[in-house]
Amino acid sequence: MKKLFLTSLLAVFAASGAQAANVIDGNPLYMPRAGHFYSVTDLSSHTHVANTADTVTLGEEFGYGISDKLGIMISTDVSEDEEFDAYGWDEFSVAGAYRFFDDGGWKADVVGAYGVGPVWAWHRPFLDKTNTDYLWTLGVRGGFVAHNWTIAGHAYVHYMNDETFNWNEDKGFQGIHMTTLGLDGQYLIDSKWNLVAGVEYTGFLDKEWYGIPGAKVENAGSWDGYFGVNYNIDATKFVGAYINGSMNHQGGTGADEWEFDDGFGFGMKFGIDF
Repeated sequence: MKKLFLTSLLAVFAASGAQAANVIDGNPLYMPRAGHFYSVTDLSSHTHVANTADTVTLGEEFGYGISDKLGIMISTDVSEDEEFDAYGWDEFSVAGAYRFFDDGGWKADVVGAYGVGPVWAWHRPFLDKTNTDYLWTLGVRGGFVAHNWTIAGHAYVHYMNDETFNWNEDKGFQGIHMTTLGLDGQYLIDSKWNLVAGVEYTGFLDKEWYGIPGAKVENAGSWDGYFGVNYNIDATKFVGAYINGSMNHQGGTGADEWEFDDGFGFGMKFGIDF
């Protein structure tokens, strides 16, 4: 079975709102100002409960503010398992966000992304036809930014296939439709410290796995959550530490039965606006 992946969908765009202008501090609605770049580097570990395997991932998100309302970004990550017994370039994505509503503390964006993964793995060629998937994403996010707290939600729909434009059902492969729903929050303790937390559900919209008759998707989906603390070095730089966890449901039938195991992990971030 092909590896299932989801892009990281503008996770570090956030709204500065009532906070100091252009503070990058892990807020879930941040938007870079016109002419500003930003970078968020993420190093994390994840332990898979079922097989006790450990995965270490290094991720990078890099963005630019075309205007105060429009931002673009690219993201990518590499990972290794069990002391480099397996390693690879997991995904690469491009995305954009447009702030169509901005009234006081209320913010709302339309977002879109295109991703590919896995890009390369130690035992497979670059963009391997058998294992690489291509993902299109469209959705909205929004919320309220108060003086010392932010609450934000997001809703995305995804379409994944084995080619970028393989939307012809006559080829015998219909692709997969998914949805992601999430809620994120931030609380400012003082001018230096803040707490962040979030939960997200990703599930399947199709009744058949990869459009294969008889291969049913039954209660398939996953829950992911995180909790962290960030420290503002200054208005343009922050560091953070967090814990994360996942709970995944079994799905599929027959030969196409699959299961994602539960897991937990730790991580750290460094973000800068320039």
